[in-house]
Amino acid sequence: MKNSQALTLSEKKYTFNILETIKVEIDCLDNPYHIPINDLFTMAARINKKRSFLFISKVLGKHLPIEPNKGLIIAALLGARYLEKVKELECREKERLLAFFLNGGHFYSRPFIPERFKPVIIGFAETATALGHAFFDCFQAAEFFHTTREEIRGEAPVITFEEEHSHATSHRCYISKEMMDHQREIILVDDEITTGKTALNIIKSIQEKFPRPHYTVVSILDWRSPEYQQKFLRLEQELGIKINVVSLLSGHVEIHQVKEIEACSKKVETPNKGTSIEVLHLDSYFTASRYSSEVQLNGIPYLNETGRFGLKSSENFTLHKKVSSAADFLRQKRAGDRTLCLGTGEFMYLPMKLAAEMGRGVYYQSTTRSPIYIENEEGYGARFGVHFPNPENENISHFVYNIPPNHYDELYVFFEREVSEEQLQPMLNVLSELAFRTIKIVFFSRDRGE
Repeated sequence: MKNSQALTLSEKKYTFNILETIKVEIDCLDNPYHIPINDLFTMAARINKKRSFLFISKVLGKHLPIEPNKGLIIAALLGARYLEKVKELECREKERLLAFFLNGGHFYSRPFIPERFKPVIIGFAETATALGHAFFDCFQAAEFFHTTREEIRGEAPVITFEEEHSHATSHRCYISKEMMDHQREIILVDDEITTGKTALNIIKSIQEKFPRPHYTVVSILDWRSPEYQQKFLRLEQELGIKINVVSLLSGHVEIHQVKEIEACSKKVETPNKGTSIEVLHLDSYFTASRYSSEVQLNGIPYLNETGRFGLKSSENFTLHKKVSSAADFLRQKRAGDRTLCLGTGEFMYLPMKLAAEMGRGVYYQSTTRSPIYIENEEGYGARFGVHFPNPENENISHFVYNIPPNHYDELYVFFEREVSEEQLQPMLNVLSELAFRTIKIVFFSRDRGE
């Protein structure tokens, strides 16, 4: 068995064989909504000495293309589970959400977590920026921001912490002190917990500057071993706090390195049929912030609507109206039956929301910083892959996985900030080889001087 599809050994035990080099044994302990494990993830081999494997989510839209509603629904299911487990309340939305997740259909989100719960929600960059934002959409009276790997010109981060196993380890939080200077619950949102070190690191950092009694860690998958669960308990005792943990699937994972992985990337030769390039601007739909980057892009500002600098639930109605108007504009630009919408790096939530409203036959995923071994085997998590310099910062490589040549008619690539044609060219050269008829570059913010 060469691929990474889960082999069910019993009702709660699964085995993944990753390229015949890594054997992953999973003992599922809790699956409260009975979601089939193969609906949530597959696996791949990661090019990273710190961690050789990667859970490839089928619901995040990072490494695998998804129907964009899936990413929104999985976040809402986490909201339902939070309401049940932490607040011990019945969630009337749960059955509706599960039906949408399992059967599909046009999903619309609505805030169902009562106004009396007023947490600050933090999504982890880069993979969980959209997940955290969509989870925030479930609340009637919360605040949200996501961590960032970006360095903001002229600003010092209020909070910093490290993610040791990641390809880019430093996280920064650029929000006002007022957003943290209180006793309200902090909810940390990530896609997957293997050890929980990242969550513990940010809790320590927050508690040092803005102490409070309650934290909750929310993730789709929770693979902490008893040893790492004890670390959560010890930190609770050490700091005098309570840390709740909420997930849709939890269990224990054992990793067996069978043999060393050999480089197995293969370039798929595809005749380039001639791809047309079109540039679209959405700056009239969204608002530029006062923040810009320390590197490149000539001071072009970030957006307010990403949540990088903080959002309140009271702003969501207006934000969703903006998304609907922009999606209507993009839908009219469609020129094929199968469309792929591609977010870039941390810029995931707005592209996902737009993709969800652009009509039938639209799929969504994002670029990533994670290098993964490529092997075109059924069930494996990275069957195709390309990479190129990040147009926003040429010193960082971006990767895109699982786009079969000739599979889509057109591609929309979403950038938070406008980049030059020269900066785009290396990416366009690579993506054109995948034989899209049209590539549409979509910019949300551009030079203030224009």
